[in-house]
Amino acid sequence: MKRRTFLASGAGIAAAATTLSSPAIAQGKIEWNLPTAFPKNAPGVGTNVQNFAAKVAAMSDGRMSFKIFGGGELVPPFAVEDAVQQGNAPAGHGPTYYAAGKNPALHWFTAVPFGMTSSEHFAWLKYGGGQEIWDDIYSQRGLKPFYSGNSNTQSAGWFKREINSLDDLKGLNMRIAGLGGEVFRKLGVNAVLMPPPEIFQSLQSGAIDAAEWVGPMLDQAFGLQKITKLCYLPALTEPGAGLAVVFNQDAWDELPADLQSICENAAHAAALESHAEFDFYNAQAMASLREDGVDFRAFNDEIVAGMRDAWAEVQEELTQGNADVARVRESYDAYLAQARDFASAMTLPMLGGRG
Repeated sequence: MKRRTFLASGAGIAAAATTLSSPAIAQGKIEWNLPTAFPKNAPGVGTNVQNFAAKVAAMSDGRMSFKIFGGGELVPPFAVEDAVQQGNAPAGHGPTYYAAGKNPALHWFTAVPFGMTSSEHFAWLKYGGGQEIWDDIYSQRGLKPFYSGNSNTQSAGWFKREINSLDDLKGLNMRIAGLGGEVFRKLGVNAVLMPPPEIFQSLQSGAIDAAEWVGPMLDQAFGLQKITKLCYLPALTEPGAGLAVVFNQDAWDELPADLQSICENAAHAAALESHAEFDFYNAQAMASLREDGVDFRAFNDEIVAGMRDAWAEVQEELTQGNADVARVRESYDAYLAQARDFASAMTLPMLGGRG
């Protein structure tokens, strides 16, 4: 990767200002552009990156700050990582699976079907070797990633008609991201990926018959309940979606060690707030949606079994000929087995007993 200078000074400031990265250096202060894949004021996903930026500014006593741009303001939502990799932005924010076209292994750092809960996912990244694999895969593209939050348990989707069998899925046009989309394709669904702001209009116009977005808080904020009152949950094909702040490696290397530490810790602090925000407001939104007449349902055993079979096919196909998928699966699945045993013995009985 061609070396770029992100920390400019003196006459270099004017020249740097002509690029998307445009770091402003004045009186020892650094201001970097930070595009996100989401609308910057969206609950949960937008507030996540804002919390990160606020923490960096506070922890650095104003020495470093970020100017946040929503999806499409500087770069398209699905091109944030490309902009960071190319040096057109020093950092970006979003789910890593939006860039999975570069490498399908990236899905495992956001979410995979029948996978980990949000807390288990962070545990794997932090202590189970996930971060080291993530760092290595991203270093191939000149990137440095940090986990910054998770949506927690998601909704499976909003449908305009009942889904009572696998046959009911065939031919549906559905907005769905990630490997969940690949699972549904195996079941005969036309899975469509579109930026979040396009979901409501597409569902309303009939361009799509169903939409998986996030969960009660964000689904309500985007008005999906105004189009259909039928929502299936939980999203077994995407238990929760991890968020990340990703730095251009050259930009990262130019930061002094204390600012690097501040950015890393700010990302993890924002993650903790994100988990709490989603849990708290999802519960409130679900109650509100029920009052509004939303019918929450679960997929039946036939459909869940079909999803499991489809997922087995998808992950085996992705593993063939891809060493990165093979090694990330080995690490992920090893901890998932332990986490599943622990949850079966501790978490599930506790929740069942709580009632």
